[in-house]
This record gives sequence, C-alpha cells and structure tokens, in this order.
Amino acid sequence: MELRWRKSSFSADTGACVEVAEEGDWVFLRESDDPDVIVRTTRRKLRAFLEGAKAGEFDDFT
Repeated sequence: MELRWRKSSFSADTGACVEVAEEGDWVFLRESDDPDVIVRTTRRKLRAFLEGAKAGEFDDFT
C-alpha cells in the first residue's frame, strides 16, 4: 500500500518529525527519522489521545 505522508509545516528539517497518513478508516503515524516503524490507529482513538494530551493527562510522563 502506498501512503501519502504529511507532516506539519512547523517541522524543522531535522528529520525528527511525526508524519501522518490515512487510508480508509485507518490513520498511520511514523517518525520521519525511523520511517519503517509505523503505528496504525483509528480516527476516534487518535482524537481521544490528542484530547487527553492537550488536557494534560500525560504530563506526569515527563
């Protein structure tokens, strides 16, 4: 499957960017410096994760 990867226009050219692609019901994530490792999830799960991150649910990890 050939995916069309996108990354934020705010990313620098350091190679350490998260890239996103979609195919059907799936959303794929990868780091540009390790493109062979791909995480697959659904839009609903990604949305829940992002909302949690924005709300500070994972702040204790740092």
